[in-house]
Order: sequence, then structure tokens, then C-alpha cells
Amino acid sequence: MRKTMVIGTGPAGLTAAIYLARANLSPIVIEGTQPGGQLTTTTEVENFPGFPEGIMGPELMDNMRKQAERFGAEFRNGWVEGVDFSKRPFKVKLEGGEELEAESVIISTGASAKYLGIPGEQDNVGRGVSTCATCDGFFFRGKKILVIGGGDSAMEEANFLTRFATEVTVVHRREELRASKIMQDRAKGNGKISWALNRTPLEVVTDETGAVKGLKVRNNEAGQEELVEAQGVFVAIGHTPNTKFLGGAVETDDHGYILVKPGTTETNVPGVFACGDVQDMRYRQAITAAGSGCMAAMDCEKFLEGSMVHDWSGN
Repeated sequence: MRKTMVIGTGPAGLTAAIYLARANLSPIVIEGTQPGGQLTTTTEVENFPGFPEGIMGPELMDNMRKQAERFGAEFRNGWVEGVDFSKRPFKVKLEGGEELEAESVIISTGASAKYLGIPGEQDNVGRGVSTCATCDGFFFRGKKILVIGGGDSAMEEANFLTRFATEVTVVHRREELRASKIMQDRAKGNGKISWALNRTPLEVVTDETGAVKGLKVRNNEAGQEELVEAQGVFVAIGHTPNTKFLGGAVETDDHGYILVKPGTTETNVPGVFACGDVQDMRYRQAITAAGSGCMAAMDCEKFLEGSMVHDWSGN
């Protein structure tokens, strides 16, 4: 049995592992099916402090892992199928039937961006297709950009991207947007945003060099296909927190994001903590995830020392 376990190896989980290992807690870290998290699918990361020339996403994650290993963290490849947090020690069941026990658990399984599932989309993630304007908008300075979606996230992404793009076109499959009125008004009042409504995305199109040149759509009103030209395609149709495996073992909101006590990383189960995008539907940045990973490790350490007073209200 371990004193502590970390589930997930994005910036939050790896930061937590570094802090726990340095505290001589010898954490075991469950990697999941995508070791390193979403940053392993990105190219250059320019907004993580300490790298003035930027750093490749996979390299940053590999460096974090090596740092955690240096201090004694043990990594276990595997997918968590289920948990039992009803009593301590907590039980975590891996795919294949192996069961691990720990006195405390940090959940840092992140949230997965929703994709359209159309041809050319996955092939060009990090090469013209993105799901994060804050992360990648800078790379499209002076270019035409498409934002796919009709909710608040899409409006927010579109407004943000006008800082860099010559033109931002919002593509939505319906004539009416789902976004709140204030977000719609803000986007419609932005002169750099144009609209391609009532159009269903069909394919991300590239040129002979492999560069994204636009999005093939179906004009639902005219019943014909069109090409909306752009050098960048941002998919903004939401995220799904990776919490299904928990089976309701900790409290979540209506969207599946883990609820934590305000100002901490404590869940409603004493000894179970959450950090990173799995409990953050607002910021979703590598640096904020890493910061919450530090918080989770420190909260966990205090819990194991017996100095944490657990007063979780869920509010």
C-alpha cells in the first residue's frame, strides 16, 4: 500500500508528483492512455514561464516526468477502470484487474476537447487545427481563422482570436447561436468577425504542401458544398472532463467536473484531491494546471500529516 497515488500525467499530475516525491512520499503515478496529457499533441509551447524561446509540448512533459522520477516517483502505465473511495485505504482498479491501494489519491485526469470527427481534423491537430485559442492564437497572426461552434466558448474564442487574425469566421451548423445574448452581442459587434451560419462542417482541407487552406462545409439552406478559406481552424464545441471512471465516487457538477472546496483541491471525500482541468472548466492552461498540482500535493501532504481539518461544503 502507498501513502499517495496520482492518477494522470499532464502538467497538474506531474507537478503534484514532483512535490510529493520531494516530500519523501514516494508517490505512484498512473499514466493512463495518453502519458503527458494534451500537451503531447501540441507543437511549440510559448506561454509556459521559463522558456523564452518556447519549448515543444512533448519535451516539456518529458522533462516534468524525468524531474518527478529523479525524486523518487514511480510511474505505472495503465488505465483506471474504477475506484473505491468508501473507506481507507482507497482502492484503484486498473485495466486487467490489478488493484492498487493508497492512503490518499490525487485525481488529475484532465478534460478532453470535443472534436467534430470529420476527415482532416485529427490529422492536422497542431498543424492548423486547434482547440485552444489562448494556447495557439499567436501562431496565426495576420491569417484568416475559422472558429467552429455556436456557444459561449466559441464566441469567446472568436473575440480573442481577432487580436491576431485579419479575419475570424464563425462556422455553425444552425442559423441560431446557442451562446448567451451578451456573448452574441459582443461577437456580432466585433468588426473582424464574420459569420458562416447554417453550415455543417464536412472536412478540413489542405493544399499540396499539407498546410490547412480551409473547411469544406455544406450550406444547409442551399443544399450544396462550399469551401470556407482559412489558414487556421479552431474547434470550440466544448470539453468533456475525464471523470467517468470514478463512477460517482466524488462529487461533480452537472458537466462532470470534480467539485473542490473553494481555495483548496479537496474533494468531498477526505484524502481525495483533484487538480488541473478535471476540476477547472474556466482557465484550462498548462501553467494553471501545474499550479493546482502543486496545491494538491501540499494539501495531500497536510492531510497525511493529520494537520488538515476537513470541512467540505461543496459550495
